[in-house]
Amino acid sequence: MLADNIKSYIYLHIIVFIWGFTAILGHLITLEALPLVWYRILIAVVTLGGMFLFKRQTLQASRGKILQFFGAGLVIALHWLTFFWAIKVSNISVTLACLSTGAFFASILEPIFFKRKIIGYEVFFGFIVICALALIFSVSGEYVEGIVLGLSSACLSATFSIINSKLVKHTAAPIITFYEMLGGLLILSVFLLFTGSFTSEFFTVSLTDWFWLFILGVFCTAFAFLGSVYIMKFLTPFTVMLTINLEPVYGILLAVLLFKDSEKMNSEFYVGALLILSTVVLNAIVKNRKKRKLSLK
Repeated sequence: MLADNIKSYIYLHIIVFIWGFTAILGHLITLEALPLVWYRILIAVVTLGGMFLFKRQTLQASRGKILQFFGAGLVIALHWLTFFWAIKVSNISVTLACLSTGAFFASILEPIFFKRKIIGYEVFFGFIVICALALIFSVSGEYVEGIVLGLSSACLSATFSIINSKLVKHTAAPIITFYEMLGGLLILSVFLLFTGSFTSEFFTVSLTDWFWLFILGVFCTAFAFLGSVYIMKFLTPFTVMLTINLEPVYGILLAVLLFKDSEKMNSEFYVGALLILSTVVLNAIVKNRKKRKLSLK
C-alpha cells in the first residue's frame, strides 16, 4: 500500500508538470485561441472515445444528465478559450499568475452554489489575493487585457470545478469528462458554423502545430485527466489539490527557462504571484485541519 502511495504521488507530480506544460503549448501553437481550443477538444474526444471502445466500457447516461454534462462542457470550453486567449495577448507568466486565483473565486462561488455561510478566513485570504492582484496589475498597462482574460479563465475554472463536484456524486468521472468534452466540441462547432468560421484557412494546420496539438489533446487533456482519477484511489483529495496548486509554479518556471526575456517580469509581479500561491496553499491547509478536527469530534 505504501509503495502504491509513493508511485501515485510521483505520478501526480508528473501529471501536474504536464498540466503546467499546457501554457507552454499554448504559446508554441500558432493558431488563434478559438481554433486551438476546438482542435484540443476534438483530439481529446477522439482519444477518450477510442479508449472507451477499446475497453468496451459503457457511456450510458440519461438525457437529462447528458444535457447537464454539455452545459459543464461549455464552461470548460470557455475556460480554455479565455486561458489561451490570455496567453496570446500577454504571456504565460501573467496568465498563470491570474489562473492561481481560482481558489479565491471558488471561495466566493461555493457559498452561492451550496447555500452555505461565507467563511471568515476565506474572506481574509480573498483580501490578500486582491492585494496581490493589485501588484500584478501594476506590472505594465500592456498586460491589462491578458490579466482580465486570465481572471475570467480562473473564475470559469472555479465554476467548472464546483459543477463537477456535484455531477461526480452520481456518475463516473470518465463518463462525465467524455460528455463534457463532446458538449464543448458540439457547442463550439455550432458557433463556428453559424459565424462562417469553418473556412479552408481554419482547417489549414502546419505539421508543427499538429504535433503540439496532439500532445495537448492526448497527453495534457485525455491521459492526464484519466491519470488524476486513477490516483484518487491511493491519495487523499487534500494531497491531490495541494499538489495541483504547483501547476502555475511549474508553468512559470518552464516559461522563464524556455522563453527567457519575453517571460521575465519585475519583482512586484513575482511578489504578487507568490502571495496568491501562498494563499492557495494556506487555504488548503486550514481547510484540511478543520476537517480533521470535525472528524475527531
